Parts: sequence; structure tokens; C-alpha cells
Amino acid sequence: MVEDPVAHLIFGEDEQRELRDSARAEFPGNPALAYVLENLASEGIDLDRCRDWDDLRAEAGLPDGDQSDRDPHVA
Repeated sequence: MVEDPVAHLIFGEDEQRELRDSARAEFPGNPALAYVLENLASEGIDLDRCRDWDDLRAEAGLPDGDQSDRDPHVA
């Protein structure tokens, strides 16, 4: 049985250090962001679990990304 390769983004040592430094700087005012940055630094990103805007729209029951008929003055 052959397993599918897992796409995983691992940060280099300098990038990990930068993420951890950013986490420490954010911790007093934004502990949730600090947690995410630290988690990214230590574990990287599993690219197979990433979702794009179209996936998020579909999950939320919103219309697809083609919004040519939408009011241009509404964000």
C-alpha cells in the first residue's frame, strides 16, 4: 500500500526565531495570535488541510466567488 505524500511547510531556523519573537511581542495584548505564531513556528503548516476563500464561502453557505452581479459599493 502506497500512502499519499503529505504536503507540509516547515520554517527554517531564522523564520522560526522570527515567529517566536513576534509571538512574545504579541502575547501581552493578543495571546491568541501569540499562540498561533508559536504553533506555526514549532509545527509548520499542513498544506493538505489549508482551505481557500472558495472553500470557506461554501462552508458558510455563501455564494461563489463570481460576484459580477453584486453591488460594487458593498464590501
